Amino acid sequence: MNMYKVLIVDDEPIIAEGLKKIVDWQKYSCVVVGTASSGKEGLEMVEKLSPDILFTDIRMPGMDGLTMIAALRSEHRDLQVIILTGYRDFDYARQALTLGVFRYLVKPSRMKELDEAMESLSERLAKLDEGKEKTSESDNTSANNFIVRQAISYMEQHYMERLQLTDVADKVYVSHWHLSKLLNSTGKSFSDVLGEIRIENAKKLMEDSSLHISDISDMVGFADTAHFSRVFKKYTGMSANEYRNKMKLRS
Repeated sequence: MNMYKVLIVDDEPIIAEGLKKIVDWQKYSCVVVGTASSGKEGLEMVEKLSPDILFTDIRMPGMDGLTMIAALRSEHRDLQVIILTGYRDFDYARQALTLGVFRYLVKPSRMKELDEAMESLSERLAKLDEGKEKTSESDNTSANNFIVRQAISYMEQHYMERLQLTDVADKVYVSHWHLSKLLNSTGKSFSDVLGEIRIENAKKLMEDSSLHISDISDMVGFADTAHFSRVFKKYTGMSANEYRNKMKLRS
């Protein structure tokens, strides 16, 4: 019989240990392979243990819960996620379910609710194993789109820094190669997206005639003016000076 691996993540160890003991995991062909006390540790253990089922809280210190869930669903599309949280917010729960969460349970959760969730989940996993149900790429579309939006939002807020793909990937809890794949699927690479954001902001700064092109280049995150000039021409079809002169003629 195939045993499904379960990982439990909660920043209150007593809850993680309690859940580990209270559920009759064997009844559902499951075995708890580990518990984690933080979102960061949980993500690391998912990579290490490749669980089939994740029980997790989403309101943990230093962790954006929805982004964490989206990252897990995006990068591990067969992972079944059950949220167990004290956070009673309908909109938050709705968003979590949209991202592909199997169940959203509110603490303190009754044994009946836990059993019902595991009963349904074990039936689903059996169907997946027998090939009666398939996890398709489209099942993760919402999670993928969420990660792309979060990544672009972070870039829009930090474009003036010397951003690398790995910096942004870390903030949205996915590997840099996975983020690169998600961005490429939109038709743009990481450097394309970052370049566009920087040039759009550079165009706004050019309205201030007291700023030199070299100042603007530095302010929007370019390491040197020559690189800024090449990227500016690529996105606008003209040099930075030509663009500024054109603006002066309009005003």
